[in-house]
Amino acid sequence: MTSPTPISGLSQLAARYDVLLCDVWGVIHNGRESFPAACAALARFRAEVGPVILISNAPRPHPPIVEQLDSLGVPRTAWTQLITSGDATRTLLAQRAPGRCWKIGPDRDSVLYEGLDLREGGPEDADFICVTGPYDDENDEPGDYRDRFIACVARGLELICANPDIVVQRGDRLIYCGGALAQLYESLGGRAVMAGKPYAPIYEMALSVAAERLGRPVDPTRVLCVGDGLPTDVRGANARGLDVLFVASGIHGAETIGPDGLILPVVEDLLRQEGLQANWAIADMIWS
Repeated sequence: MTSPTPISGLSQLAARYDVLLCDVWGVIHNGRESFPAACAALARFRAEVGPVILISNAPRPHPPIVEQLDSLGVPRTAWTQLITSGDATRTLLAQRAPGRCWKIGPDRDSVLYEGLDLREGGPEDADFICVTGPYDDENDEPGDYRDRFIACVARGLELICANPDIVVQRGDRLIYCGGALAQLYESLGGRAVMAGKPYAPIYEMALSVAAERLGRPVDPTRVLCVGDGLPTDVRGANARGLDVLFVASGIHGAETIGPDGLILPVVEDLLRQEGLQANWAIADMIWS
């Protein structure tokens, strides 16, 4: 397995790529504040090189996520278009309308279901489950759902997960996401379906948008995927044969960043343990 090449800034790669597919949470903000240097790097790439498509595992369609980015101070000059797992998941939900759905997640994610003509259900009468995250993502743990999931598995219900992330960084904390619940459901013998990273639908949408913005077909060898999540960002890119820039300061920052910056042997070990590859590694997303 090839070791990632450490770089000091995105400018070192600008001549190699035409398109960036960039993760959001952990790369350009942490849920509480944006990272100005990362935003500046993306803005520079967009201005001088080509489109920057943000691909997020946020379970809501992209309009409210754009509002969130605005509120966090992420400038719109830093990105060309945003595509979310919620955008891709709505296609899966529409295929199951007007079925009865047990909707698991905080109230803020209800926009995912708008206009889809899905009926409300629960563990005892739903036709399928859709998870955007825990009901209370500040306090709930996956085990809180075990008994209800066991009953749903016994009924043969399919679970659609609108956010495949296991955890996400919020400020200085890691909180559980929908992927942690989907992981539990599968461990109990249930079937989970997902459209966000690392699965194909969100990448197909992103590359289609990139082609529109370029005005020509996308050359996959000139697409760079940027992210901090091994099971989502890196695995999704590897599955599509796309190059990867691993941003170490995200959810793995406690392990991969030391007093002198990037600890490359730790990054190599993490990738090896997951059977994954990254072409490049950087401590924090910056231009130079």
